[in-house]
Amino acid sequence: MLINKNAIPLVAMEFMNETHKEDVDIINDLYTLVVQYEDNPSQENEELLNARYQEWIIHTIDHFATEEKKMLELNFPPYPMHKGEHEKALHTMDNIFRQWRDSKNINILKDYLSQELPQWLTHHIQTMDTVTAMFFQTGQSPCSLR
Repeated sequence: MLINKNAIPLVAMEFMNETHKEDVDIINDLYTLVVQYEDNPSQENEELLNARYQEWIIHTIDHFATEEKKMLELNFPPYPMHKGEHEKALHTMDNIFRQWRDSKNINILKDYLSQELPQWLTHHIQTMDTVTAMFFQTGQSPCSLR
């Protein structure tokens, strides 16, 4: 297991916490497939890895769209900033996948999943998602509370 679900920060909205747990399950599955491919770089293992990565991209698009829809419904003031972070994350995911598919260098995926992604995910939850969930729950930004 790459990321412990219980180590992921919780936010004020349960639907967001559940989605983050799903994210971690997929990321852990991907990492297992990366190691499997690294040990046996067969066509079958490559196809399994590619299919799961594409599932992860679709899941992440849905994850972000759900949050963004609620942000718009509730007129969340920092929506553009949060959406921008989502767009950057999706761009990175696509770019990493493209690099992997072009080069077949498994270290591209391994480094991204084991180093960059866990740090980004934790930081995003602790900052953007924490503030957003608090707004969803209370209608106020924690920054505006005294």
